[in-house]
Amino acid sequence: MLSRIERGLVSPSVESLDRIASGLGVPVSRFFSDQTTRTDFSHVPAGRGILVDRVGAVAGYRYELLGHQLSGNLFVEPYLVTLLPDAQPYVTFQHPGIKFVHVVSGRVSYRYGAKVVKLAPGDSLQFDATALHGIEAIEEEPVSYLSVVFTLRD
Repeated sequence: MLSRIERGLVSPSVESLDRIASGLGVPVSRFFSDQTTRTDFSHVPAGRGILVDRVGAVAGYRYELLGHQLSGNLFVEPYLVTLLPDAQPYVTFQHPGIKFVHVVSGRVSYRYGAKVVKLAPGDSLQFDATALHGIEAIEEEPVSYLSVVFTLRD
């Protein structure tokens, strides 16, 4: 049967596709994705990210774009955020999507809604970015962190 499906002699039922996918250990959706034509690829050598002047950016927060995704329905924004010497705490960031934060250097108190957590190098957070969030206190400088926002395209 597999040989006949591969040669296009028969069209498998949904039940057959489900059994084949299960046997291969992959989701059924794998059979319908267009992996051969996907060419999204982004390589940014160390220190070569694009400095971005974000609309409404907080003073003292430097954003370096580390990659991009041009196709698909998921928009991904990976930034290396560096707090400059004049940076002040800011806890009213709020935007659509899911946010992932990973501290590279420094120590901060990070607010998410009513919760505050202490973050040090190597610590990570992931949360719904529609809640108010941001750095409540800078405990030890210099501070830099990876910030990745995932949103669905319209």
